[in-house]
Order: sequence, then C-alpha cells, then structure tokens
Amino acid sequence: MSTKQFIMGAAACILMGMRLVAQTETDPLVFNDRLQPLTEKNIFKSADYYNWCSSIVKGEDGKYHLFYSRWPKKYTFFSWLTHSEIAHAVAESPSGPWEYQETVLQSRGKGHWDAITAHNPKIKKFGDIYYLYYISTNLGDNAYTEEELIETARVGYSHPNWKAHLRPNQRTGVAVASSLNGPWTRMDQPLLEPSGPISTLTVNPAIAQGDDGRYYLIVKGDKPNDTGFVRNQAVALSDSPTGPFEMQPTAVIDDMDTEDMSVWYDAGRRRFYGVFHAHHFIGMIQSTDGINWSKASVYEIQKKQLPMADGTTLLPDRMERPFVYQEAGEPKVLSMAIKKGDEAYIVFVPVLEDPGKP
Repeated sequence: MSTKQFIMGAAACILMGMRLVAQTETDPLVFNDRLQPLTEKNIFKSADYYNWCSSIVKGEDGKYHLFYSRWPKKYTFFSWLTHSEIAHAVAESPSGPWEYQETVLQSRGKGHWDAITAHNPKIKKFGDIYYLYYISTNLGDNAYTEEELIETARVGYSHPNWKAHLRPNQRTGVAVASSLNGPWTRMDQPLLEPSGPISTLTVNPAIAQGDDGRYYLIVKGDKPNDTGFVRNQAVALSDSPTGPFEMQPTAVIDDMDTEDMSVWYDAGRRRFYGVFHAHHFIGMIQSTDGINWSKASVYEIQKKQLPMADGTTLLPDRMERPFVYQEAGEPKVLSMAIKKGDEAYIVFVPVLEDPGKP
C-alpha cells in the first residue's frame, strides 16, 4: 500500500467514525409507540398497603429487584407523609409479577433528619456499591406521639403539622450497601438543601452518572417567589454518589408544574433522558450536558389512560412517579404509580424491543 493510499484510507475511516458519532448523537430515543397493554401480572397491588414510587435494578442473581414505597391503608392515603416505608420485591421479569421480600427502610425516629416516613426510593448501582436514595421528614424539636402522626394523616393537608413542619422539612438522603439484601447504612444528614431554582424542600430524587464521571442529582422543590403552587426541578452535581452536591443555577423545568423525575444517561446517544409527570401526561426531556434540558423528540410519551390487554382502558384518578427501566440505553419497562378510588398500586408497562435496532 502506498503512502497516499494509506492516508486516504485513514481519512475515510476517520470520516466514517465522525458520521457514526453524528448519527449516534442525533439518534432520537422514541419508545411511546412500543408501549404494550397491561395484563394482571403487570399490576402490583397489596391488600393492606398502598404501593407507590417504583425503582428497578437487575441483580447479580439475574433477577429484577424493585424498591418501592408502601404505607398502611388504615391511616388513609395521606399517611405517605407520616407512615411510608421502603420495601423490596423481586421478579423474574422487570414487568412483573412482583413478590414482596422485605421492608428495608422505615422512619428512624426522633433526633434524626429522617425521623418520620421513608419515601420516593431510587435504587442505583455505582461501581460495586448500591445506593438507595429516598426522602424523609421530621417535626423539628417538637415533641409528638404516634397518635398525633395518625391524626395528621387522617386530617391531611389542612393539619397544622403538615404545613408548618412535615412538608417543608422534607429532604433527600441516601443509604448504601454492598448487597441488594443490605444491610443499609444511612447518612446522618440530607444530601442537599433547597437553593437556587428551588425553595422549601428537596424531594423526588433522580440521579445518573455522566460520561464525565460526575453525578447529576435532580430534585424537586417549590418555585421561588411564585404566587401559585408550582414545583420546579433542579439539578445538583457531585464527584461522589454521596455528595457533597452543588446546586446549579439553571432549573431543569421551571415553566410548568411537574413532579417525579426519573433520569438516566444513554451512553450510545451521548445524552441524558428524564421522564416526569405533569398531572395529565408523562413527559420526557433530554440534555447533552445534564444541566441544560429541552423537550425530547417525543415529549409526551403516555397520556393519563392505559390500555388493558382485555380491551378496556384504565382511567386513573392520579398517574404519577414514572420510572423507566432500561438496559444498554433501551427502555424495557415504563412503571407508574396509579391511584384509582381508594386503591393505589404500581403498573409496569412493557416496552417492545426496537425493531430498528440491530
């Protein structure tokens, strides 16, 4: 081979590589047209508990592990803020059926930041360690009894404890373990305080590691200086999954009331994706740097209605807490929390494999 042929061949390889990178970077993630109808095995209900807040990870045993919130029906739906706990279930498939295994986190009691409730779990594996992100709250230095917590749950939003302490004291923390079966070690302090694009509280944690090795933690709080009841999404960065995290000044979402982000980094497409609920639909956003976000190619991925395999349609009263379980950048399941009447449960919508992928 001549020097000229070698140079031309090398140039061709470089150009081909550049074209492949460009195609990868512009390849949109679209999976709303692959969402499948629900069967009974895709619905996770419990007789005595409300089930909510799903997060899935595949274990070394080849099984799928679900970490979710649950709280007793006997104290009403509002007892998520007073009596929620984080439980662990296992399945052979990420779309279910799921079998409860154990409760892993509960209220830690007076004197701790996570004294009351354990909610909003997100399970992640970074390196060889599992990180279980969650939220909790407390009543500050105020004395209280179990009976008072039950009364707060039964009254709900209008109870003085709710507005004065329990809601504004909500923070995000993390527990770590070397095994999905624990034991789980909690941190003594929350991961971050509200600042910048959010005020009042830090909840609904969602975290992903970028290709720069840093950790991008998205949390929800109230929109500062807003006269209505609007919740913002903000992102904080750290070099460690346990912090310290530095809040970024640019909001992830601040032009509409949203909740419940679930986020991941797609190495193939070289971008972050996040799903959220906006009360009437589940939406998806994307970012190339984890800080500045925009609408994804398909922004609305799920309306507030779910087709069933028997031909009927599930029309929820509430459809929240979306979570996308994906492998190698491809979604396998879209899970959501559903409230219908006095039932609250989790659905796991199977996603067909992309027929266009090799």
